[in-house]
Amino acid sequence: MSIADIHTFLGEDLSRVEAHIDAALRSDIHLVDSINHSLREHPGKMLRPMLSLLVAAALGKVNETSYRYAAATELLHNATLLHDDVVDGAAERRGMPTVSSLLGGSAAVLIGDFWLVRCLDLILEAEVAPERVLRLFSNTLGHLSQGELLQMELAGKGSTTEADYLRIIYGKTASLFVTAAFSAAISVEAPEPLCRAAETFAAKLGTAFQIKDDILDYLPDAALGKPVGLDLREQKITQPLLSALESVPQQEAAVIREKVAGIGDHPEWEADVRAFVAAQDGVARAKEVMNRCLEEALESLEAFPPSPAKAHLTALTRYFGDRQH
Repeated sequence: MSIADIHTFLGEDLSRVEAHIDAALRSDIHLVDSINHSLREHPGKMLRPMLSLLVAAALGKVNETSYRYAAATELLHNATLLHDDVVDGAAERRGMPTVSSLLGGSAAVLIGDFWLVRCLDLILEAEVAPERVLRLFSNTLGHLSQGELLQMELAGKGSTTEADYLRIIYGKTASLFVTAAFSAAISVEAPEPLCRAAETFAAKLGTAFQIKDDILDYLPDAALGKPVGLDLREQKITQPLLSALESVPQQEAAVIREKVAGIGDHPEWEADVRAFVAAQDGVARAKEVMNRCLEEALESLEAFPPSPAKAHLTALTRYFGDRQH
């Protein structure tokens, strides 16, 4: 089963979500409308709305509120990407020039703010539990910003621990997967135990997704839509390096951490760190961590009743582990 199969399964439901996104982004200001139209021409994989719709279908009957919450997750996701591109100074996103590279950081931040406001509007106009879901999205935005700030604080110190890393990737990535799944369960008024099962499933799935991204950053042939090796050049310690560090004495690990911290002044040390990760099978060890997260995600799915949507959630989980970009 492929992503294309999941798209086919979701069919009209996914089209309804896309229609909500397009309607939310319309503006009578030409600059805003033209930028949003351009961004919508390259929407990415729509993984979070897909997750949201599948959870809703697995736990109840997809409805108008489900569409709104699924659309809101995508708006929040893209709002943060627009802001991230300014912070990172990124020239490209999804193979296309970023708004910040074309129009400057101010325009990108303001467009990101516009997407965020439209996300909130979609939630507030929903019929099922909008206050609870608004709080959920608010908490997620807090996790997203704090995850990025913690990573920023630790970059250059070389001190990131496994606990730090897990907190960072929950904030940056997994928290929005949780919001997509949890809000979907709420939209169909699923019993609280099933809402919590959806939450656990999505947390593990989102964690695995980010670990896979960090693994791909160490692979020379990965097609990420961003430069390979960027994390290490930005002095970020991610799962492949953490896994490699676990296998050597503390003194040797300290030397590698010092090199990570010094890459800004000594860019040639990047090659030394990458060679260390390769020598210690850091990528293979990181894949083991990712696979454990995926298996734990699948265990959480066991609480869901049997359905075609549940089968597609299983397929989506497998795809997250197998994807190459």
